[in-house]
Amino acid sequence: MSAFMEKLALTTPIIQAPMAGASNADFVAKACQLGVLGSLGAGMMSPSQIKDEIGRIKAQTSAAFNVNLMILDEQLTEHYAAPMPSWLSELYDELGVTPSMDAKPAHTFAEQFAVLLDEPVPVASFTFGILSQAQVAALHEVGTLVVGTANTPDEVQAWQAVGADAVVVQGAGAGGHQGGWLDVDGKKTDTLTLLKLAKASSDITLIATGGIASREDVRCMLDGGADAVAVGTTFLTTQESPISPLWKDKLLQAKASDTRLTRLYSGKWARGIETDYMRRFADKDNDSLPTYPTLNAMTKSLRAHGASNKNTDYMSLWCGVGVANCRDESMETLIKRLS
Repeated sequence: MSAFMEKLALTTPIIQAPMAGASNADFVAKACQLGVLGSLGAGMMSPSQIKDEIGRIKAQTSAAFNVNLMILDEQLTEHYAAPMPSWLSELYDELGVTPSMDAKPAHTFAEQFAVLLDEPVPVASFTFGILSQAQVAALHEVGTLVVGTANTPDEVQAWQAVGADAVVVQGAGAGGHQGGWLDVDGKKTDTLTLLKLAKASSDITLIATGGIASREDVRCMLDGGADAVAVGTTFLTTQESPISPLWKDKLLQAKASDTRLTRLYSGKWARGIETDYMRRFADKDNDSLPTYPTLNAMTKSLRAHGASNKNTDYMSLWCGVGVANCRDESMETLIKRLS
């Protein structure tokens, strides 16, 4: 067992993957109570929300937990990068929906990061970018272990160079957003291949994620050199999961071939169940799309419209290729099934 895992005092090498918009304090605390590293996907939360959720987790467990943030340049969060595409405006008109646009496309990363220094947590993980050495040192100063996210070996090496304690190596089968920042050409690597490439080019603690949804998958990654695995999709259909019943039902009916990578909801590659929206506008899924978080903010009203009208064709039904292993079960049952 790596020094990273020993510091966390985990009873199993399983991490409940952070999922923005699909996790809350109760969900994370329950995972921690069951011996895994619970993770709060806080990237879309305001600083005050992050502080409140951290407090709620700490009130429920003394075990280690993780808070995940998205590293975004201030220019991207303060200003919309482009006007709304005409095809999206026309879709809103067709649906009779007036899109509600926030003043800024996303919360400011620097303000979110400051919460982690004021309210220290055992582990902080990051996607969409990389911290500076000074930022890593600041987290270490308050006792926080730092975890990066990578979709390429170069990103793994970059995180090691700034002093991170571990890196999540995220394969193409992962649900939700791809977490790296250098892999912009659309080429994706499966988890086991990426893990082996990272193992050969670095000596940092590696956490495998993407398509891990069974005991056999967990064992394969550990045997392949991972120090731990992060599992997301199968946690979404547990009885403790806070996601909507509509989303859960779609996951329970889906298989791996139903999922696709798309940029149409947010401007950044993400995997979920293919929807009519994704099929209808497939020709728009190209480099001309507004980038994240601009497009994500622009489609917020579309996703809300789908949810309020029980029409999943406009919802972002994020999940990975392991979706066929989803069950309607307790989190405790799932963890036993994975261990």
